[in-house]
Amino acid sequence: MEISESNLKLLIHKISQLKEEIQKVIVGQDIIIEEMLVALLAGGHCLLEGVPGLAKTLMVRTMSQALDLSFRRIQFTPDLMPTDIIGTEILEEDHQTGKRFFKFNKGPIFANIILADEINRTPPKTQSALLEAMQEFEVTYGGQTYPLDRPFFILATQNPIEQAGTYPLPEAQLDRFLLYIKIGYPTAAEETRILSSTTGTIKNKVEPVIGAEEIKQLQALTREVSISDDLITYVSDLIRATRPESSAVAYVKEWVRWGAGPRAGQALILTAKARALIHGRYAVVMEDLQTMAYPVLRHRVLMNFKADAENVTADMVAAELIKTISRTKVNI
Repeated sequence: MEISESNLKLLIHKISQLKEEIQKVIVGQDIIIEEMLVALLAGGHCLLEGVPGLAKTLMVRTMSQALDLSFRRIQFTPDLMPTDIIGTEILEEDHQTGKRFFKFNKGPIFANIILADEINRTPPKTQSALLEAMQEFEVTYGGQTYPLDRPFFILATQNPIEQAGTYPLPEAQLDRFLLYIKIGYPTAAEETRILSSTTGTIKNKVEPVIGAEEIKQLQALTREVSISDDLITYVSDLIRATRPESSAVAYVKEWVRWGAGPRAGQALILTAKARALIHGRYAVVMEDLQTMAYPVLRHRVLMNFKADAENVTADMVAAELIKTISRTKVNI
């Protein structure tokens, strides 16, 4: 994609502006905000997990306000049906001719940014309605295909506690999320700021700083960020090492049931490119890959029963692999 140097610098600056607008409302959570921006630039979707009260919904809504894009929130409940998401046909009548016809009434999925709130509160039948939209960027109803608006970005939230009455996401749908982001508690200083800023009368207004065309330009630029062959080989070695049947890493053989597929490698390279661009670099470095390995592998490495019993997590596996996989051939 041809773009002048001045326009390129302006686009990169707008990423920083976008982050600053979000931070007007969201205290702390710098890593979480960056990971959401990485997913946006890489053209993927995010699954956010955190206990109630950590501002997951507020974070997504604030991000949508800083983007000059259409936004819809879908509250997932046990009685939500697929047609409540994608839309349905309604019978209408032409007042001039008297003829009746079916017209497709688009659902809330037809927006640029979708907040799928508490996605694990709805049954698999409804969860699967998102699959085609997330992967193919289109919806099929009654044999007719309807393209979705671009950019198209789904941010789904789920609660790790209160699992009674919830429906865990199937692995096939989990893999559709580019990143699995875990939101932790704020620090003591951050919590004090939150209490101070949210219990008074002053409210910060978030201004839109970037539009659809600029985001599409940034997404195209992200793919143009360079990565060396050595780093691509490192990604391949890292992903292949997550598979217990072929891995040489004893830690993986002991704790992992299923490893990550090739989509994980694609996700790792794309997100590393996006992170490099956010930091003003036009080439991927090892730090980008190692930082993004955690949210990329978190939902793609399935732990065995022994690991669940001993509280060994996919993040621990990622940390072990980063420490273990050889970097001797990589020019860092």
